[in-house]
Amino acid sequence: MRYCTFTLNARPDGGGPAGPPPAAVPGRVEGDEVVRLQAPALLDVLAMTRPPADGPRYPLADVTLLAPIPRPPSIRDFFAFEQHVATARANRGSQVPKEWYEFPVFYFTNPAAVYGPEAEIPYPGGTEELDYELEIAAVIGADATIAGFTVMNDWSARDIQRKEMRVGLGPAKAKDFATSLGPVLVTPDEFDGTTATMTARVNGEERSRGSLSDIHYSWQQILDQAARGTRLYPGDVLGSGTVGTGCILEHDDGRWLARGDVVELEIEGIGILRNRIA
Repeated sequence: MRYCTFTLNARPDGGGPAGPPPAAVPGRVEGDEVVRLQAPALLDVLAMTRPPADGPRYPLADVTLLAPIPRPPSIRDFFAFEQHVATARANRGSQVPKEWYEFPVFYFTNPAAVYGPEAEIPYPGGTEELDYELEIAAVIGADATIAGFTVMNDWSARDIQRKEMRVGLGPAKAKDFATSLGPVLVTPDEFDGTTATMTARVNGEERSRGSLSDIHYSWQQILDQAARGTRLYPGDVLGSGTVGTGCILEHDDGRWLARGDVVELEIEGIGILRNRIA
């Protein structure tokens, strides 16, 4: 299944369909339609052991897709692609630490700054090195298992990040202004999270291409590490970290994002997550 969170578009005359659902509701994408699910939110759907009843159907063209989980309980972003770690560190004159091979490492980012497909991303103050990061994310469902996968953009202010990391904590302000998720959440029976081509385009130009199969740690290892000594809740997000070549930092060409740029991240089998820098 392909879950989503959506709102109904207003009609050109300013009205809307009779009896519209609440502002943001859970759904299931089927071809060119969206089926409204009879639950308060997609987070509630993920917590259920049985799928909820179906409600009305709407043409996909008549809805706006939001982030599948607009306000996750938590977001853990891992560091699971060796090529990304090695290249980024080589650009700084260092190597992959041996500890990276012992267990998957993550940091917490801001669940209150999540953006969906087609949303405008505010250009953060204090940076001149805005970067995208091409990632896949797993979302937790009932019984702390993986309910599905979505595309993730871990937006980064690299000059701020560089300073924060010198202090020994973070990244924090370099990351917490925005994380994009979407366009849909694809369940493991349709997409198992092991193999897919991952690409990034800026203003239509391909800038990154990688393979999900290059991930160093399995999703079970990532899940186990996230759950170790704590409890995972439905809607928690586990990011993979950046695929090899999946950010401007790795290219080291200084072509940072600018206001007005349109960034498209695509994962084969999930879809395209598109955002414009405001």
